Amino acid sequence: MADESPLIRSLRAAVAAAPGDVPLRLHFAELLLAEGRSDEAVTEAAVALQHAPGDTAARALMVRAMGLPPAAPETPVVRERAEAPAVPETPPAPVRPEPKASFDWAAAEEQVSDVVGPRFLEEPQAEGDGLAGDAAAWDVDAPGAVRLADVGGMTDVKERLEAAFLAPMRNPELRRLYGKSLRGGLLLYGPPGCGKTFIARAVAGELGASFLTVSLSDVLDMWIGASEKNVHDIFETARRQAPCVVFLDELDALGGKRSRTHNNGLRNVVNQLLTELDGIASGAGNEGVFVLAATNVPWDVDIALRRPGRLDRTLLVLPPDAPAREAILRYHLRERPIEAVDLGKLVKATEDFSGADLAHLCETAAETALLDSARTGSVRLITTKDLLGAAKQLRPSTEPWFSAARNVAMFANEGGLYDDLLAYLKRKRKL
Repeated sequence: MADESPLIRSLRAAVAAAPGDVPLRLHFAELLLAEGRSDEAVTEAAVALQHAPGDTAARALMVRAMGLPPAAPETPVVRERAEAPAVPETPPAPVRPEPKASFDWAAAEEQVSDVVGPRFLEEPQAEGDGLAGDAAAWDVDAPGAVRLADVGGMTDVKERLEAAFLAPMRNPELRRLYGKSLRGGLLLYGPPGCGKTFIARAVAGELGASFLTVSLSDVLDMWIGASEKNVHDIFETARRQAPCVVFLDELDALGGKRSRTHNNGLRNVVNQLLTELDGIASGAGNEGVFVLAATNVPWDVDIALRRPGRLDRTLLVLPPDAPAREAILRYHLRERPIEAVDLGKLVKATEDFSGADLAHLCETAAETALLDSARTGSVRLITTKDLLGAAKQLRPSTEPWFSAARNVAMFANEGGLYDDLLAYLKRKRKL
């Protein structure tokens, strides 16, 4: 507080640095009480009692701060022995001590309840609280309004999704004619920050399906068997909410190659995931459940997950093309003060930038203009120069990914899994 004395400020800082020092806190409370700040003194005394529940000085200070009369000390009765009384004397009436002032601890606790929490739980936890076996509540998003039309550019990606995934789902007559089941699995892979999650939500929107996101942290549990149960519960929830898109984020962490996994818990998670993808555990199968997965390193995903009938369709999600970059830049600049921005120049200067890179570019340019405005005292708008300067400072985060992916595409392309990636690298002359 501005009107505090230097001594009070110093003691407040000392108490904050050593919260368990009860004598120091009581000294601080005494000074507060001397300045007439009894409410603060009560709070400090209550905290002291939390650290030292039996401290008589803290209790006495609490009584004084609350404005209650002090308790009268007990007066012991002292009797002198008579030397030789001739006649038995009538024993004197016993001296009773004055009654103690009753301190209302419940009222004091209520007064400081927002400052000091209870040291112990009043009621024991129910058996099994926080342990394995509790029913997990999985958040399922209602069908969203995001569609593929909201994804800027990426024409090739949209056409592949339409032909391989969406068209059969949208045409029930043709699906029945050709015996196509209302289920499917699709693996999205590519550099980080290129919109795989957004595309998955757009697919759910196109299908009018609920959306359930799953990551490793949602599944792993310290208790034996609980992780596998979590995987089962997730798919059971999706079956009840069908049509539903289950989106397995970072599949390489959730379904990594079992041959490289030394942790039995993770191996069992992969085994359970394979069982759920096949719909073996459910009598109705996975009808109406669409499984989409995303990964930056598909070569680390267990090969059994990519077997036909599971995540058998693969889609390469590349850095945004020119129309997509323009749409992303417009989106991130829409609420910022800009002036005469040349998006054409900016699009050319951001080749191979991911969507996350473009968002960071706009943030960096805004920081430059903000700092200039703070230095000069005159607000100025974000210009093309700011944005191009930010583009020169940043390097595409996709470059390390392409360096690693190039070796996989050239020397580990079994069965043509990475033909799309190989064609892109050749087209970009990255081989």
